[in-house]
Amino acid sequence: MSGEKTEKPTPKKLEEARKEGNTPRTPDLSAWLCTGAGALMIPMSLSAGQELTTRVFRRLPDVAAQPEPARVLALLVETFAGVPAVVAPVALATVLAALVAGAAQGSTKLATKKLTPKLSMLNPINGFKQHWGPQAIWEGTKTLLKAVLLGLVLWSVVKGLAPALVGSAALPLTTILATTAASISTMIIVVVVVGLLIAAADYAMARRRVMNKLKMSKHDIKQEHKNSEGDPLLKGAIRSKQMAMSRNRMMADVASADAVIVNPTHIAVAVRYDPANGAPRVVAKGSGIIADKIREKARENGVPLVRDVPLARQMYKDVKIGDEIPVELYAAVAKVLAFVMNLRTRGALRASSDPHTVPG
Repeated sequence: MSGEKTEKPTPKKLEEARKEGNTPRTPDLSAWLCTGAGALMIPMSLSAGQELTTRVFRRLPDVAAQPEPARVLALLVETFAGVPAVVAPVALATVLAALVAGAAQGSTKLATKKLTPKLSMLNPINGFKQHWGPQAIWEGTKTLLKAVLLGLVLWSVVKGLAPALVGSAALPLTTILATTAASISTMIIVVVVVGLLIAAADYAMARRRVMNKLKMSKHDIKQEHKNSEGDPLLKGAIRSKQMAMSRNRMMADVASADAVIVNPTHIAVAVRYDPANGAPRVVAKGSGIIADKIREKARENGVPLVRDVPLARQMYKDVKIGDEIPVELYAAVAKVLAFVMNLRTRGALRASSDPHTVPG
């Protein structure tokens, strides 16, 4: 049935959904990317923090020995001035990761329609579906899966670290710290990788859910095409009306023509010459029924018909309505106009339907 939504959404439908913020996304991707990016920058921040702490503590005894306000203030300024260098690596990496996650999910623009209150949110049936529907079941499964996987990862890392820490009593502090830091780094990397895998699965589910929601029926696609391209029947009617109006204007111009050149039955080309406007112009032309109407209009208004088969054919083929005749036709058209003017001067124009013939 045409009403069943079995078709994939069109590009236009997908673009509208994107503008409304109805795109597949998972918050886990942003969360894990930010966690990973921040974790990668922690060594740099720790190094900057260690350097700042060392520098401050080296100056601290001198300041404590002579606690003058100016010296204390200078130490405070130096301390706070070094804080951005400590925080910046993690902060910038986190912000960049959030932007990358948003761009990867196609959410670089703010969808204002998402901010518009919807009365459907107050519908208890919708609320029941939201808490007990397939999406809610997946969210619960995902949360449980994350807890189990991350718990296994943490347990594995701690299990591997415990023997090293138990036997580290005789080891230097730097060795203990290095071992602990390496284990924590490994734990963070593994946790982030597992989290990203879960986020990928969540995104796939979200995409499938959104694409199913955006599916269209055959009727929807036809209606969208009609709205985009316009109703063919209506467009045809408008085009026919425009052509009729153009023909009416053309027929009105026949009355002011100086001559209608015919071949003599199939083609008719009306020519008007105004010395103030340059070369003669074609004011009307047509073949078949249109040519018959041009000849009829010319007879009604006393415009002479002139038989010239080659000239009529060439003008009909090469000259558009409203255009001046080309230079190569000047002589032939001038001969016709001079002939008509001579007939008009002598009062020899025929009122019959037979066209005049220009003498050779």
